[in-house]
Amino acid sequence: MRVLVVEDDREAAGWLVKGLKEEGHVVDHAANGPDGLAMAREQFHDVIIMDRMLPGMDGLSVISELRKEYIATPVLILSALGEVDDKVIGLRAGGDDYLAKPYAFNELLARVETLARRKSAEPHKTRLQVGDLEIDLLARTAKRAGEDILLQPREFKLLEYLMRNAGSVVTRTMLLENVWNYHFDPQTNVIDVHISRLRAKIDKEFDEPLLHTVRGAGYTIRATEP
Repeated sequence: MRVLVVEDDREAAGWLVKGLKEEGHVVDHAANGPDGLAMAREQFHDVIIMDRMLPGMDGLSVISELRKEYIATPVLILSALGEVDDKVIGLRAGGDDYLAKPYAFNELLARVETLARRKSAEPHKTRLQVGDLEIDLLARTAKRAGEDILLQPREFKLLEYLMRNAGSVVTRTMLLENVWNYHFDPQTNVIDVHISRLRAKIDKEFDEPLLHTVRGAGYTIRATEP
């Protein structure tokens, strides 16, 4: 099992990394939030152990960012904040388990192993479907009513994000951050252009439109009008 430990306390991190390695696991360590986020993005891990209070970017923000990017690696949150409300906040931020400090290593190990088993037992979703529109996430292909739709990489990423949020309104800010990786508004019509191209490809030749503009709010993809 490969584990990512994100912990800024050098002594606590060293003890934790040493214990996991003695159990036969491969361990990576990051000492701050931004490094933890980068390592979680770039490398495969079975489980992430995430301290809540981190320099640069707190642990809950790191988890939220990973979930926005559909990185579903199980996360065990470690924190000195152990009240029920603290645990609820951590789990709602995208954590899979929560362990308060101080903790027993054997309990932490059992929780990590449970999260790894749970992940391996979950089916991996490789297709998304809205009405008669379907995309294959592995082959990076799209079909509507059995007809192939040729999409450029950015168009596919845009459609994937819309379909993962099917039925919900997706704002321009959400699209800029999750499809273009912009954390600011570049003041261009890039979204309008790509939405127009995507709508022409998935709706133009079909009776029922799937991609809808929600005036003043954003866009949504759904099979039928409410």
